[in-house]
Amino acid sequence: MSAREAKIREWLEGQRDAEARFLAGIVKVPSDNPPGDCAPAAAAAAAQLEALGFAVERHPVPEALVRANGMISATNLVVRRRFGPGPVVALNAHGDVVPPGEGWSVDPYGAVVRDGVMYGRGVAVSKSDFATYAFALKALEAAGQARGTVELHFTYDEEAGGAIGPAWLLSEKISRPDYAISAGFSYAITTAHNGCLHLEVAVRGKSAHAAEPQRGADALEAATRILAALYALRPELSRTVSKTPGIGTPNLTVGLIKGGINTNVVPDLVTFRLDRRIVPEESPAEAEAALRRCIEAAARGLAGIQVEVRRILLAEPLVPRAGSEKLIAAIGRHARAILGEEIAATGVPLYTDARHYSAAGIPTVLYGAGPRTLAESGGHRADERLVLDDLWKATTIVALALADLLDG
Repeated sequence: MSAREAKIREWLEGQRDAEARFLAGIVKVPSDNPPGDCAPAAAAAAAQLEALGFAVERHPVPEALVRANGMISATNLVVRRRFGPGPVVALNAHGDVVPPGEGWSVDPYGAVVRDGVMYGRGVAVSKSDFATYAFALKALEAAGQARGTVELHFTYDEEAGGAIGPAWLLSEKISRPDYAISAGFSYAITTAHNGCLHLEVAVRGKSAHAAEPQRGADALEAATRILAALYALRPELSRTVSKTPGIGTPNLTVGLIKGGINTNVVPDLVTFRLDRRIVPEESPAEAEAALRRCIEAAARGLAGIQVEVRRILLAEPLVPRAGSEKLIAAIGRHARAILGEEIAATGVPLYTDARHYSAAGIPTVLYGAGPRTLAESGGHRADERLVLDDLWKATTIVALALADLLDG
């Protein structure tokens, strides 16, 4: 073990309680998206980062752009630490979270710790990596890192697509890193993920009294026909299997539906939103076109019915980019030593902000604090959790990998 590695390990070993307190402070500030009023959470996170000794840049996103992306407020936080000449590595995690939902056994914003496990909304996805990345950077400072630059990018719009978070930081030229590491889990290095298409379908008919339904045009009846046609696509999608380990097959889910006026009224409007996961081998444009053709065909010939289809989100798949092998090697080497096992480079079936860095030509992988699977973390479900030992191990791995990367 080199003297620098020993310093990094020793410093982080002494910061376990401080890192847990830092993470708890992030988890305790609600940042649900929707509704997406996330500027207060960013202000609280900035204050915690400044308490660690960092200079924090606050980049508020213009209100019109925020609202165009379905949110109320968003501020991106950037920390830059230049040690000397060398590459720039950006570390990105998102602080917005899905609403807690039902079924929690603890306060979702309590950051309760039981038997070495912290519980709370966002504690694994991905507020944990606010702590991972901040303390990894502090460890480099403590060890006397001499080369390169580390940037922390803490953003608040991943649940809305990332267009006013990482994509905005890059398009506004606020940052232009040479490499990027995005929030992930400890037992895999993620190099690829699915794309995602969200469509909103509005089915319009004509209301009428339920005593005389023939005088109306039933939007719900029409919507059920369209839904049946969409669900019929599932068997065909399941026959396509990605060649990338961990990705699986394309998927189609209708996750939101609303409509109707009252029990005794023929519905005049039904809207629903669908989620289509796109594997890296697919064309996102063709995937969308196929769905639109399916919807159009199902609605054809329905008297008095009009259908409108609106794209809400199109997230391109993440695929490995030249240069990412350096990230994989550095993270993998130290993960193997600290976790005691080979950590594979793999894909995941979800989508993340990492794609924005890759789309800008930046070699990118996902790695951070968390268990072996999303299901194990309770991400997006009740009692989301993080084993604190995984947090400390991931922080050490990231710090040591950064030191290698910055030294070229």
